[in-house]
Amino acid sequence: MFELRKVEKNFPNVRALKGIDFRIERGEIIGLVGENGAGKSTLMKIIYGAYQHDGGEVLIDGKAVRFENPRQAMQKGIGMVFQEQSLIGNLSVMENIFLGFEQQFVRFGVVNWKKMAAAARFQLAKVKLKIDPKTITSKLSFAQRQLVELAKVLTLEERVDGDLVILLDEPTSVLAKEEVELLFRLVRELRSRASFIFVSHRLDEVLELADRIYVMKDGEVVDHVVSTEAVAENIQRRMVGRDIDKEYYREEKQRPYLPEKVLVELDKVSLPGKYYDISLKLHAGEVLTLVGVEGSGREAILRSIFGLQRPLFGTISIKGDRVRSFNARNSVARGVGYIPRERKVEGIVSGMSVYENITLSQLRNYSSAGFLKIPKEKATAREWISKLHIKAPSEYADCGHLSGGNQQKVVLSKWRSGGSDIILLDHPTRGLDIGAKEDVYDMVRAMNADGAGIILIADTLEEAIGLSHTIAVIKDGKIQKQFDCKQGARPSLFDLVHYMI
Repeated sequence: MFELRKVEKNFPNVRALKGIDFRIERGEIIGLVGENGAGKSTLMKIIYGAYQHDGGEVLIDGKAVRFENPRQAMQKGIGMVFQEQSLIGNLSVMENIFLGFEQQFVRFGVVNWKKMAAAARFQLAKVKLKIDPKTITSKLSFAQRQLVELAKVLTLEERVDGDLVILLDEPTSVLAKEEVELLFRLVRELRSRASFIFVSHRLDEVLELADRIYVMKDGEVVDHVVSTEAVAENIQRRMVGRDIDKEYYREEKQRPYLPEKVLVELDKVSLPGKYYDISLKLHAGEVLTLVGVEGSGREAILRSIFGLQRPLFGTISIKGDRVRSFNARNSVARGVGYIPRERKVEGIVSGMSVYENITLSQLRNYSSAGFLKIPKEKATAREWISKLHIKAPSEYADCGHLSGGNQQKVVLSKWRSGGSDIILLDHPTRGLDIGAKEDVYDMVRAMNADGAGIILIADTLEEAIGLSHTIAVIKDGKIQKQFDCKQGARPSLFDLVHYMI
């Protein structure tokens, strides 16, 4: 029903897609995998009409089409659930769901909000999300917003006569296990009406859900396999171009931390509604991981340490000094770096170059008498582009045009190049391919070896167990249990889940 033939896409100094052949039949679920920067997002945006191809053909039911914008693609039944989300935070859920298609609720120039709310409830019921459609979207959790994204796409069922093609760009990256299972169940239920293209770095999920899998590398399709015959290790090797290190979490590089050197201390810290009576210590050379379900309070604790949320009770001390003024500027001056979960919103500045993003938090080191030392900024950027294997045409590239994983590497470079020795990592490997994750794990071990302390919210429990010196399990805003993760004596998945839920 849908096909790409020899599709090409070029950007200045970059050949992003090189003769892509790709097809999808009715009712099929296609997996699309590859390293960050392999061309997956570019391919998806061409299918969705956000980009126009420079060569080759896009065909629907054998007829060539060319979408000038996403609205044209939607009119042909093509919708996309974005990894970084396309919802507008200060609009209500129902306004987001019907954004651009409000006319159906307008009569004599007046919007019938009651009718829109009822229609939104119908769409939300498809994704089993029970929320008030009048809720302002920014008040929802990331997982809830992801489901609203899917509900928004599913409105195509009522607007399009033909079959649908729904693109899922990393839809499970921050969903809990039960939410992933719900999504997969919904996708399978919709196969009678829609086909899906599922992009994910979680190969186990791709193998579970997809019928066929396309593997991309450097803008080309390098493999195409039926999922029932696929071997995860072979796919990984094709993606990365090498064997994956068996010591995946670099546990052999873990060294004892320095118990006498406390970098961060929380003493009975509380922010009612978020977390309660939290007491923790982060030492030089330590990875302290906060484990818990979505909404357990982990993220709020991290944001308080960085100065974005002031606790009402207790004290936070950084390097022995009590924090009294809570703001990001003071935290950065104390050597604290923060890699947020939503890198596109809080981590990078789109429209600025890679080198400008990397040096943004430390411009005092690159200026003299009010003038920026731009050559020095560029040299630093080139160094970190090489160190972290950031796929960018040059240090001049617009950071907003990089893939999600390479944007994450830029954020990591920003803090590490500035010498921050307290690093707060909120899902640092979310949306990264397996090779890029290895780069991050290497960097975590290198930072520890240099005496930096890291507070981590991991993407998976396996990641938490593999990287940590200490794990604190958070439930309902309170610490339920702390584990000492010595080599050979790490907690099991069951140990963690037992105290999480």
